[in-house]
Amino acid sequence: MQPDHAFWMPFTANRKFWKAPRILTAARGHYYTADDGRQLLDGFSGLWTSGLGHCHPKIVAAVQEQVARLDYSMGFQVANDKALALANEVAALAPDSMNHVFFTNSGSESVDTALKIALAFHRARGEGQRTRLIGRERGYHGVNFGGMSVGGIPANRKVFSAALLPGVDHLRHTHSLADMAFSRGQPAWGAHLADDLERLAALHDASNIAAVIVEPVAGSTGILVPPIGYLQRLRELCDRFGILLIFDEVITAFGRIGAPFAAERFGVVPDLITTAKGLTNGVIPMGAVIVRDAIHDALMQGPENMVELFHGYTYSGHPVAAAAGLATLAAYREEDSFARALALEPIFEEVLHSLRGEPHVIDIRNFGLMGAVELAPRPDAAGARGFEVFLKCFEAGVVVRNGGDVLQFSPFLDSTPEELGRIIDTVRQALRGLA
Repeated sequence: MQPDHAFWMPFTANRKFWKAPRILTAARGHYYTADDGRQLLDGFSGLWTSGLGHCHPKIVAAVQEQVARLDYSMGFQVANDKALALANEVAALAPDSMNHVFFTNSGSESVDTALKIALAFHRARGEGQRTRLIGRERGYHGVNFGGMSVGGIPANRKVFSAALLPGVDHLRHTHSLADMAFSRGQPAWGAHLADDLERLAALHDASNIAAVIVEPVAGSTGILVPPIGYLQRLRELCDRFGILLIFDEVITAFGRIGAPFAAERFGVVPDLITTAKGLTNGVIPMGAVIVRDAIHDALMQGPENMVELFHGYTYSGHPVAAAAGLATLAAYREEDSFARALALEPIFEEVLHSLRGEPHVIDIRNFGLMGAVELAPRPDAAGARGFEVFLKCFEAGVVVRNGGDVLQFSPFLDSTPEELGRIIDTVRQALRGLA
């Protein structure tokens, strides 16, 4: 017998959802339209994805034109013009010496691609023993097996733990409520936590470690902002030990923290950068890995007719996705989106921290246009308070996100102060109505 609802939803309590489903039917600008006709202010810009707003007319037009011109082309041994153009534009935005772009279809695929490139690089230069990968506790790097293995969120790992990659270890995470609570921007405490890499280098021997992967600002786990000096110290240690440093910028790239990449904002250049989400404004699934020249060049050896990296996806560099990406990057330029986001940051910080002192709030943290409000969990039901706030806000016409008891905010790059105020005031009223 066919069930009432065939759709098995991702990262959702499906049985509870279908008792009172929340269905969206349209979107434009900063608002969704629900199936009951209500307009909902989007306080999370999609899922960190849609910084330019929904259904941006120039991106929509580019997709419509491209799908009628070249809907798909094989990506193995054949290239399409839009993918070539987009790769050049992404490389032009990236830090100097990062001039090669490998296209994927999601952040999860970007992470697994970056890990494989790191392993292949060391093997190509005669250090094939470097196979160990280092992630970080509380890190989120997607849901493919490589990303789960280096990721450090227990709920994502526990069911699959027996099948995760061997040879993976994790740095300590960077969050301490006792030392960091209610920090604005980068915490002053915690740079020393990068030195945990020295412990792992001693434990495993640094010559066996291929790469370290971190989110410059950890997003899905609840906006963990790097302490002042932390990323710089991590870069120094990777250089000392000959380890590649991968920045997972699936969330932080393309203006989310007021710059093209977190690498630029923090002044730390990694060896590889993973991206997705804001690359196409969320319109068409697409990701990319940006690679330092020396890594790419090390793999360009052997007979010219031989494949250098046995990796790729059917939809790598998809022409319609690439057209969406080109239109997205053009819109960022034309609307000065990165500078606008940077200018909005202090306004967002003020309204977000105005929730300090509200019921159950134990921490607030922010960087760029990423913010978190952490709630004290109920002793008998961790995550229940956060989910209740999500529901109350949705009913009041505002969409926010909760990760357990951490409320998460990711406003549009061109949000207005009035919209930010409405989002936070809606959360305030929801908090005051909680038990």
